[in-house]
Amino acid sequence: MLRTLKRRAMAVGLGIAAVLGGSLLATGVPSPAHAAVPDTVPLKITNNSGRGEPVYVYNLGTQLSTGRQGWADASGAFHPWPAGGNPPTPAPDASMAGPAAGRSMTIRIPKFSGRIYFSYGRKLVFGLAAGGLVQPAVQNPTDPNRNILFNWSEYTLNDSGLWLNSTQVDMFSAPYSVGVQRADGSTASTGRLRPGGYHGFFDALRGRPGGWAGLIQTRSDGTVLRALSPLYGVETGALPASVMDDYVDRVWRKYTTSTLTVTPFADQPGVKYYGRVSGDVMHFTNGAGAVVTSFQKPDASSVFGCHRRLDAPNDQVRGPISRTLCAGFNRSTLLVNPHQPDSGTADFYRDAVTNHYARAVHAQMADGKAYAFAFDDVGHHESLVHDGDPRQALLTLDPFS
Repeated sequence: MLRTLKRRAMAVGLGIAAVLGGSLLATGVPSPAHAAVPDTVPLKITNNSGRGEPVYVYNLGTQLSTGRQGWADASGAFHPWPAGGNPPTPAPDASMAGPAAGRSMTIRIPKFSGRIYFSYGRKLVFGLAAGGLVQPAVQNPTDPNRNILFNWSEYTLNDSGLWLNSTQVDMFSAPYSVGVQRADGSTASTGRLRPGGYHGFFDALRGRPGGWAGLIQTRSDGTVLRALSPLYGVETGALPASVMDDYVDRVWRKYTTSTLTVTPFADQPGVKYYGRVSGDVMHFTNGAGAVVTSFQKPDASSVFGCHRRLDAPNDQVRGPISRTLCAGFNRSTLLVNPHQPDSGTADFYRDAVTNHYARAVHAQMADGKAYAFAFDDVGHHESLVHDGDPRQALLTLDPFS
């Protein structure tokens, strides 16, 4: 079974909301005055993977001017998806031949909230349901893309500029990095692994007891394809549902007798909320003492997915508090710092009960930045580049080393 495109709101970075566990949808937050962003910008794709298989590239997303879902060809021209069905019907082949090893190619990306997929050796399988595009869901062992080596980057290009990320929210797989060339000729980049980081990540999971090695998926020939996120690990049974219980219990005990202070907006230090636990519920009050929102005691799925009992609506109260709680649970800093979010990384992932997947991802990144869970942008620890006047976007397929 494939996954149908759906939205779940997350405030990510500069007014960005999420699609499908991390995809970006800019909400039009004004940026500093600059020349008008053109309808398309070039995306240079460089293949430094060292692999000999053919590469296939896809640019899929939502056209921001119309809200229609579709795909873009190499020139940046938009093609809407035809109507789907139940069961889903095959989607048109939107693939582009990618660059061979050691080569580059340039396509143009339009004003989209979308994904740049790339696969090695085989084309990906997409479907169209009545509700829209059906995308790979490799946590399902019967998904037709299960044995294909692939990954994706996410981007939004709109009138305020370009946001482009590398993401590990759903899985860690074929390594890549992203960048943007600015008007002055300088380049910002992120997402590149340290030397040895690809193997180092998988070795870290294999060496961690408690089911973490079960996140790794391989082909029948032994080829490592990916590691699923811990959310999917819990959903598929690879990780025990109780994997975060001990830490959550300790947090709940601590804030039964003390207060958790959340300052969710870096630019509004006077906006604070105060959390105290009563039974299985953490209630947050404002400065006047009025309860503004409450959270049931979360389970591992709620923590790793930043959803369910840690749902984060795109509002100005519950969502920002939930984002902060989710980051603190995943990084296991709620016991050592009663003033959230954290100002630095020194205490991240130090508890024995933590998101060891996220810990391993960040440890292997050259700049320490990653999108290892949905709200990894809390405190600006995400692997994201942004520019209000982009001259060129960059996507580099990196070595498997």
